[in-house]
Amino acid sequence: MSASSQLYGQLSFAIASRFYRPGQRLPSTRQLAMQTNLHRNTVSKVYRQLEAHGIVEAVAGSGVYVRGQTPANSSRTSDPRSVADVSAGQGRAQEVGHCINTLLRGGLTLQETLHQLTTEINWRISCSTQVLVSTPQDDLGAAQLMARELATLPVSVAAVPLESLDRRLAALVRHDKKATVVTSHYFLKPVEDVARTHNMLCLALELNSFDRELNVIAQLRTDSCVGMVSISSGILRAAELILQAQRGQELLVMTAVVDMDNPHTGQKMLLSLCRASGTVLCDQPSHPVVEATIRQHRSRMVRVPNLYCVDHYLRPETVDVLSKEMGLGCRVA
Repeated sequence: MSASSQLYGQLSFAIASRFYRPGQRLPSTRQLAMQTNLHRNTVSKVYRQLEAHGIVEAVAGSGVYVRGQTPANSSRTSDPRSVADVSAGQGRAQEVGHCINTLLRGGLTLQETLHQLTTEINWRISCSTQVLVSTPQDDLGAAQLMARELATLPVSVAAVPLESLDRRLAALVRHDKKATVVTSHYFLKPVEDVARTHNMLCLALELNSFDRELNVIAQLRTDSCVGMVSISSGILRAAELILQAQRGQELLVMTAVVDMDNPHTGQKMLLSLCRASGTVLCDQPSHPVVEATIRQHRSRMVRVPNLYCVDHYLRPETVDVLSKEMGLGCRVA
């Protein structure tokens, strides 16, 4: 993966997880170049890509700002809606009335509006038989994290690499089947392009804001060593960028990737991380592996690190909202 692609993913993750919030000014190209040791031209290129995808907005003479989060896209509607931005405070009748009035003002008759809404609802129902979570192959760990948290949905959920998503959806079409494809905001455009080709529903899931974890990092003493462990290499790269923005050079950061298919891979790196770090943050899938490493080598450690497990990769309410988006009702507890 190129340096610009890595930085694009890191910044998108930071924005999707609300470390950089809507309306917030991003670091200047000079500041970010110094933080990442990249050329300013590379940073400028990434900012242009983010702006082209509607994630940020460049204001002449002021800087680059995070735009208000555009919610999840339906691959058949021109008015994208987000899984996490559904407003629970507005009355259902008012929402339905607003939708109908919009279609009528667009030139449809009431009968055509009824047909349009019925067709859309039936299409969504047909897409709700299964969920495919897709990210690029080199960060399939992120898809696996999302799929784990969507496992309470009353339909099958599977992680699918973006590179094979087209083949997977084409196979469904041949068998006259559909699916709902989900991903995070910063993978939305390429995933949505594939889903649209096969007339599948595509939605973006909202990531956790990680407030608890950021608070832990904020309270660490200067010159502390913090370890981060995940099944997703992309999340670790993005987390490093966030830590640089939050604490600069005050902390020593170590990372380790856990391969769930072969947990013994990278054990030396994981052991070094656990021995050097006073604090270790990990996701749920890697937590048992980190715990076992600490337990097995406790006698060889000067001190046992404080271990924090990240409870959710997705915002806690996301699964319930997605279930409603798909017409599945309440999820299974």
